[in-house]
Amino acid sequence: MNQHSRFNLPICLAVEDDAFRRSDEIVRSYMPELVGNKTLIISEPFLIETFNTKIHEISADFNNAEIYAINSASFDEAAVIAKKVCVENFKVIIGFGGGRVLDTAKYAAHISKAAYICMPTSLSSDSIASPLAVLEVHEKTRKTFSCKIPTAIIIDTEMIANAPREQTLAGIGDTLSKHTALYDWKISARKTGTHIEDFAYALSRMSFDSVYHCDQKDMTSRVFIRILSRALVMGGLAMEIAGSSRPCSGSEHLFAHAIEEYYPDIKISHGIAVALGSIAACIFQGQDETGLIEFAKMYGIDINPESYGIDKDMFADIWDKARTVRSGRITILSETELNRNWLDSIYDRMANA
Repeated sequence: MNQHSRFNLPICLAVEDDAFRRSDEIVRSYMPELVGNKTLIISEPFLIETFNTKIHEISADFNNAEIYAINSASFDEAAVIAKKVCVENFKVIIGFGGGRVLDTAKYAAHISKAAYICMPTSLSSDSIASPLAVLEVHEKTRKTFSCKIPTAIIIDTEMIANAPREQTLAGIGDTLSKHTALYDWKISARKTGTHIEDFAYALSRMSFDSVYHCDQKDMTSRVFIRILSRALVMGGLAMEIAGSSRPCSGSEHLFAHAIEEYYPDIKISHGIAVALGSIAACIFQGQDETGLIEFAKMYGIDINPESYGIDKDMFADIWDKARTVRSGRITILSETELNRNWLDSIYDRMANA
């Protein structure tokens, strides 16, 4: 089989003002058969309350779609939704929310083979279009599952402009991580003698470059929102084409996973955790980290570990655990001696930036 026949692409990507109000028109113009089908809208209680009118308008546009509130972003919840979809003959799932909701909806659609329409309320990560879903499997333990990417992605620029600033910063942080992830992918390919998927590599690099070199610094501007939206979608598609998360996930993500698994009480978003990880990983890789630090400062991303309650002992321990948090994943950590003095100096560099 030709390896390029194995990946899927969304049928549509709409990034425009008031897109949610026109979502049925947008979908109908690409896939008229979907709009008349039995549809389930998945969100969470807080969002259903906050955007009550908007969600009910979307419901009315999609054949009076049923609205379902998730209790948790877990594998069990996704399985319950998938069972409901199959038993009650739903053909379309709409995910309306942030990463937790979208991953749950995406995986439920994957299991049930329903068409999946992604409607993000924030741009906090590249999970919008990725072929992966991160779900809770036991208490605070989370696992990454492979799944199908969205059939359609509809991004309402007005909704994103009004989203909490921290969520947009997390999306910028997730984009920042492509720089070190691609370097780690090259290390892995060299060590294992495997092939780098050139098109996936180029897409991920474009994702990083488009945000890193963006002249528009106002995160609420429509220009910036379009650029960040497309960058996050490009990252997701790069993973789909590569058949793995390698184009977007390296040692910086291992750092974030180590925080999630061993220090779950640290209050830090995934995107900001990988941004912190990217600064240190850049130094491990022998790359100049100055550009990443200046970029983070420009948008107000705080890269001081202390701001998140991470002291020097924890910082060193997180990086130590990052080596083993995903067995078999080869990164710069596989060939770097992390001595404590070096880690302390990196911590100080980040704290004083």
